[in-house]
Amino acid sequence: METIFLDIGIIIIVAGLLAYLARLLRQPLIPAFIIVGIILGPVLGIITDKSVVDALSEIGITFLLFSAGLELNLKKLKEVGKVVTVGALAQMAILFGAGYFAFKLMGYATIPSIYIGVIIIFSSTLVIVKLLADKKELDTLHGRIIIGMLLMQDLVAIIVLSMLNSFGAGMLGSIALMFAKGLLILGIGFFLAKLVFASIFKFAARNDELLFIVSLMMMFFFAAVYMSIGFSIAIGAFIAGILLGHLPYKHEIIGQIRGLKEFFAVLFFVSIGLALIPIDFLSIMLPAGVMLALTVILLPVVTMIVLALFGYKRRTAFLTSISLAQLSEFGLIIARVGLDKGQLSPELFSLTIIVALISIALTSYIIKYDDQLYNMIGRRLKWFEKLSPHNKEKISFDSDDSFHEAILVGYDRTGYSIFQKLRKMKKKVIVVDMNPDIIRNLAMQKIPCMYGDIGDLEILEMLRIDKADLIISTVPNHHDTTLMIQKIREINPGATIIVTAYEAGQALELYKTGADYVIVPHFLGGEHLSTILQDLTKNLHESLKIKVNHMKLLDERARRHAHHQAKLS
Repeated sequence: METIFLDIGIIIIVAGLLAYLARLLRQPLIPAFIIVGIILGPVLGIITDKSVVDALSEIGITFLLFSAGLELNLKKLKEVGKVVTVGALAQMAILFGAGYFAFKLMGYATIPSIYIGVIIIFSSTLVIVKLLADKKELDTLHGRIIIGMLLMQDLVAIIVLSMLNSFGAGMLGSIALMFAKGLLILGIGFFLAKLVFASIFKFAARNDELLFIVSLMMMFFFAAVYMSIGFSIAIGAFIAGILLGHLPYKHEIIGQIRGLKEFFAVLFFVSIGLALIPIDFLSIMLPAGVMLALTVILLPVVTMIVLALFGYKRRTAFLTSISLAQLSEFGLIIARVGLDKGQLSPELFSLTIIVALISIALTSYIIKYDDQLYNMIGRRLKWFEKLSPHNKEKISFDSDDSFHEAILVGYDRTGYSIFQKLRKMKKKVIVVDMNPDIIRNLAMQKIPCMYGDIGDLEILEMLRIDKADLIISTVPNHHDTTLMIQKIREINPGATIIVTAYEAGQALELYKTGADYVIVPHFLGGEHLSTILQDLTKNLHESLKIKVNHMKLLDERARRHAHHQAKLS
């Protein structure tokens, strides 16, 4: 017991030091955690018993998929249903064929080549969901496509693992029975969520500790049930998250499990580094290079072509494709099954881990700097849009006006209040947002709007920023905001620019770039409270007046949100 505690303690201490250093250097944390595993395992040999860390890392995957299920709204995947089913299956088939034939040409036997072909078709749900959540991009169009494709990949991975574990007589029958049981349990779960879970969680929500333990109870219950019929515990936890995600308390549940999820996620990334087996790198340079090229070059290209054929614009296709360019935890599990069965050599197993390490580390940087990458090469990708005459992203509404006096970037929350004020000021305003649901709802109300990202220079050009006298952005993406300010100042030096930042240092940088005012939400909240504090404490009449006005505003906002959700359903 003391050894386990000591091993975990060493991992967390070293991970904390490297994470602190990475943050100081403004680097992503995932590569730092993988490096911790390499240092403590293959390099220094401090952590020798990997079984406990592996078990805890599996819990990390379970918590992450539970959290992903909570945040996932299945209704929002309807609009991308075709590309995440037909498109994802086509992408996987092409990649499997490429991987299989590439390794056959290098002289590998049929079975190992099949394993490699299967391994490279899966992308890491754990890595991608974490990175998208950190960037708050899960609800964007490309975020929804990514999550949908990952779900399809996970479904195929479960089938593959089931086939490997059930290889022999009656294999297909046992897999079909397993999925039938899984669907039956899912149906019962949705029935219970509406009739039983709502009442249970309504009572549990009165106490934070009770809400926390009941949420974990549901997660472990469904994980155990799905494990008993042949699925992984992570899939059961994901199903539990989806079921609880339809309850009004999902945000409280997400907040309560966040700490546990992050702790176990660290152990997962460390476990990848620990799994590396010392090997003669010269002997695997060629197959490693081929496998890496298939993962980080061919996979994005195939994905972009598939999305372009389905009518998505090159920016969405690019952001989706580069996010999927890494090997997954399912690929590592399949490689381990092949090693244990003697169908995959230790050399190819180590090769898989090395490519996983490199591709996951690359993905961490690529997703962090995806906007910069797109701005560098985006114009050269225009030919992708010629592959289909359809445009899936034509979600907008505009009046006959040739230009707009005000441009509002980001409508949700803060943007809604700003929009109402601009309308009272009789400003001709157009709204830009990356959430397709918001734009679709505004278009139905005949409000001028456009789906797009301010990090896309073409969107800025389409907005006619040369004619606008006021541009307001509530999106706190520092790089995109900086780019937007520079572009506006270049084209329209006299425009008033109001932008948003979460940190004081970033706000100062935006002022230096050319912003006229920077909204810092927590500072602004304090300033607003200070202005009404005197009125609130002056007399009862004034206090009640402020309260009633605020309640009216909140009630209007709540009704609009409920109306919007009703339209979606």
